[in-house]
Amino acid sequence: MADPHAINSPDPLDGLVKLAKAVSGGEPVRDAIVGDIYRTTKELVGETVHYEDKKKLQSTYKLDRIVTSKLWGYPIMFAILGLVFWITIAGANVPSGLLADFFGWIEGYLTLGFQAVHAPEWLHGLLVLGFFRGTSWVVSVMLPPMAIFFPVFALLENFGYLPRVAFNMDRLFKKSGGHGKQALTMSMGFGCNAAAIMSTRIIESPRERMLAILTNNFVPCNGRWPTLILLSSLFMAAGAASGVRSLATAMVVMGMVLFGIAVTLTVSWALSKTALKGVPSHYTLELPPYRRPQIWKTILLSSRDKSLNVLTRALVVAAPAGVVTWILGNVFVGGSSVLDHMAAFFDPFAHLLGLDGFILMAFILGLPANEVVIPILLMGYLSSGAMVDADGIANIKDILLQHGWTWLTALNMMLFSLLHFPCGTTLYNIYKETKSKKWTFISAALPLGIAIGVTFLTATAARLLGWV
Repeated sequence: MADPHAINSPDPLDGLVKLAKAVSGGEPVRDAIVGDIYRTTKELVGETVHYEDKKKLQSTYKLDRIVTSKLWGYPIMFAILGLVFWITIAGANVPSGLLADFFGWIEGYLTLGFQAVHAPEWLHGLLVLGFFRGTSWVVSVMLPPMAIFFPVFALLENFGYLPRVAFNMDRLFKKSGGHGKQALTMSMGFGCNAAAIMSTRIIESPRERMLAILTNNFVPCNGRWPTLILLSSLFMAAGAASGVRSLATAMVVMGMVLFGIAVTLTVSWALSKTALKGVPSHYTLELPPYRRPQIWKTILLSSRDKSLNVLTRALVVAAPAGVVTWILGNVFVGGSSVLDHMAAFFDPFAHLLGLDGFILMAFILGLPANEVVIPILLMGYLSSGAMVDADGIANIKDILLQHGWTWLTALNMMLFSLLHFPCGTTLYNIYKETKSKKWTFISAALPLGIAIGVTFLTATAARLLGWV
């Protein structure tokens, strides 16, 4: 980014002297030159162009001094991000519940229909309890948050604030070897990582675009919000007073988000020094003026172009998950279901990570869609033949405690959920965008390795310090 206090002199020799001082002071040559060009251009425009509405231009400059300042830029940015999260989470609760009730009503009639034609139980379980229930949960969990987040995100873009986010984050991404536009694709990942992968097309450099693709998974999408919010409220914020419990939950979730951003920058830096070594490309961003958003047009376009498109892809990948889960929960070998055998197989390794076998099994079966991880986990704990709706169980914390859960289990499941491999829809998009099986595999293996490493270190430290 160009320094607004860059050299400014009509005398070429004097300009060269100031340029040398700027470079010796640590300012990049290009930034100094670009700053001087923009300063000179501003002077020429001021002498030749006359604005009818100077107040609007001045108000833009005044607002930019605040939202892009080194002192207030980041606090304002994170406050707005937190507000968007709160609006998305709070606003999605009611429609998600209504959709779940609606699909439950349909499921009841489907069950009656299967009973009326005397269909075998296995067929009812496969199609209704597996395929239909799994698909309906993905819709009820994914659609409301996307229908809120994407329009709000688009309104911020329409207003002109998102370029300011890229401006603020450019310094950090430049130091990590990435590109300032990666901040925009990262922000899109909060709604859906699959959509964010498509948004990386705005990055011209292939190397920096690959950095954005490989690290986008480290910000939580709407499929992982239920896990983070549920475990934060049940364990991390359980000791807070009832009046501030929601605030404590929000603070814990925000802490997870900041940790994910830190991992994004760290991994970007490491990759830019190794597998994706290269010099960061130049990024000169001209901040557009603020403008009044076209609210209804923006909402309709973002809903059509992003929400429905991502939901369709999610259903194509996630629908078979319900069928597979039902089969594994209803096929018995030696008196135990295949799910129980899977959990027993993963259990020794999972305990090293502060987890258990059922948790790892739920993440593996939840590859098509992160939304089904909690239902699959509860299904395994309760030995149920069908996925269980977490929202319908009042004593969910008791169920978890009965299976040996502690605060460490909850924390490490949150960390694993935040950092583990992308969902099937995102991997599908990565392959479509990169046309490479190698990079698609790396995009899954890299975050999985980081998730295992972080949870192992966390569990080991907690045990050595005697906290569990």
